[in-house]
Amino acid sequence: MSEALNWNDVRDLARRVSEGETFSLTDEVRAILRRTAPQVAIPPDAAEQALQQEASAAALLDEIARRIRDGSRRLSRTLAGVDRLQSAGDVEGARKLLREVLAVEVVPHYRRITQTHLDALDDEP
Repeated sequence: MSEALNWNDVRDLARRVSEGETFSLTDEVRAILRRTAPQVAIPPDAAEQALQQEASAAALLDEIARRIRDGSRRLSRTLAGVDRLQSAGDVEGARKLLREVLAVEVVPHYRRITQTHLDALDDEP
């Protein structure tokens, strides 16, 4: 990934739209969606197709925001569970939680974090 992650703009836009602000497909909005779509595992060609019309671009915004939000929540819950299981001495249970997340998570950033935690557990005796 060539660009550092900055999802604040997409989160802010999604929040404003959910609070009733009219979605407008401006050049700035196109740039935000074009940049963030691949960061959440939406292929660039699918993003470009969605950016052809306002309704599909709004749906793209919703999907990007959902993937960020859901992945973040899933990762937070999982890492809390991993800590709890590790503290209880259940390293295999902690591994299982991390593997379950890897089975469903599509956002590369969240997958890397999860894999890093799994690798660290696998390095334990």
